Amino acid sequence: MDIEIEKFQDKDHCPVRCILSRIGDKWSVLIINLLGEAGTLRFGEIKKSLGDISQKMLTSTLRSLEADGLILRQAYMEIPPRVEYELTDLGRNLLPHLSALSDWAHQNMDTILKHRAIYQEASDQ
Repeated sequence: MDIEIEKFQDKDHCPVRCILSRIGDKWSVLIINLLGEAGTLRFGEIKKSLGDISQKMLTSTLRSLEADGLILRQAYMEIPPRVEYELTDLGRNLLPHLSALSDWAHQNMDTILKHRAIYQEASDQ
């Protein structure tokens, strides 16, 4: 078997490491999926939909997704100010892949939880 080991070793130039380090956290995946379903949302609507995310974490995650070009932040100079978020073309291109992962998680969660319980039980002995 011929495996190009080098492509996994260069942590600074590995596309998989680079991308997963930014979108691999639960909040990024949930926000991208949420915007994919809802379209355009305001900050408060995203926070309310996710429930247990802190304002600081939501702000940080939205900024990272915007910096990577996955979401667009549109500020409207109104009183009171209004800011909306939506997926960019790049974000919409990523969406089917994250949706597939989300679907897989929903389909397999019970099995994974059973395996975790078995593993934990064996570790406790």
